[in-house]
Amino acid sequence: MSASAAPLEPGAPVRAPKPSEKWRRLRLLPLAAGAGAFLVGMWVGLARLGLTLPGSGELAEFHGALMIGGFLGTVISLERAVAIGRWWAYSAPVLSGIGAFVLIAGVPMLAGELFLLAGLLLTLFSGFIVVRQPALFTVVLTVAAACWVGGTIVWLKGAPAAESAGWWLTFLVLTIAAERLELSRLLSPPRSSQLTFILAVALILVGMARGELALTAAPFSGIGLLALTAWLLRHDIAMRTIRMTGLPRFSAACILAGYFWLALAGLLLLAMPPGAATFSYDAVVHAIAIGFVLSMIFGHAPIILPAVTGVRVRYSEAAYLPYGILHLSVLLRVAGDLFEGVDLRAASGPLTIVAFAAYAAVLIVASRKK
Repeated sequence: MSASAAPLEPGAPVRAPKPSEKWRRLRLLPLAAGAGAFLVGMWVGLARLGLTLPGSGELAEFHGALMIGGFLGTVISLERAVAIGRWWAYSAPVLSGIGAFVLIAGVPMLAGELFLLAGLLLTLFSGFIVVRQPALFTVVLTVAAACWVGGTIVWLKGAPAAESAGWWLTFLVLTIAAERLELSRLLSPPRSSQLTFILAVALILVGMARGELALTAAPFSGIGLLALTAWLLRHDIAMRTIRMTGLPRFSAACILAGYFWLALAGLLLLAMPPGAATFSYDAVVHAIAIGFVLSMIFGHAPIILPAVTGVRVRYSEAAYLPYGILHLSVLLRVAGDLFEGVDLRAASGPLTIVAFAAYAAVLIVASRKK
């Protein structure tokens, strides 16, 4: 998910870096665990939409834990371990990967404890990066990791899902925002812009601490998300790379589409408080989790996968098809929530899965071409 790689030249293929350490193959284990959590999480997510599927009933209530702790927590901590380049940094993704398997096996309490330990280690390792590279973006990455810890603690206590979701979504939003902040340095924004960024992050954190997703009003979260989106649109390098061709343009399209859904989530938090209705809460959560976060994954996968796995990944213009399907699925999900259309919501889930399957197929086929 990271965007820490330098921008690519127009039309340049993505090349995997040469192996630099003996731990590269071991990275595939937590990556496989995260992928497994994603597949199971998406499967049980369909059950939450009302579809009758075999083996999904018992795990349906753990959809969020599988997607955040098992999938995204593992992937983010694995990427952080690659950046640190020390063997001990891999303990976090290994623990969260094990937690994913334990959760699928039906032991949620133990899985939660493993996710908690993984989050604590990710926070510790992110703090190590702050010491080594003091900067606003490294500090925000550390704060984001701490939000994963906070959400997991709330989840283990058996609190309502909306309370843990607020922490977990903040973990994802701040992680991505910090990585985009790092890349914004290529545009040399004024130092005063960091104050605006800090204010937006502070508002989001206040909203999370107040548990606004579970309340009848979410002013801090809503204004914070809108302010952060405005900052990103003003200073993100994607505003320039969208004018390029090939992978840089595709990545920029994914990023900018993600910002649209992030802004919409902010507006919904102000206009339709999620605590007032289940449907509006669902719209906010999935506008962020699918529209924003998964769109970022689409845009960064061809850049990050080679760095993490050492496998060459090529880009193809055909990637715009699954990209379109993904955002159509979010549109159906949000529209179904806003208009309480059960059928629209149910149709969105399979479309999301089709989008990811099609995207994976596009990357595999393109990478095999000479």
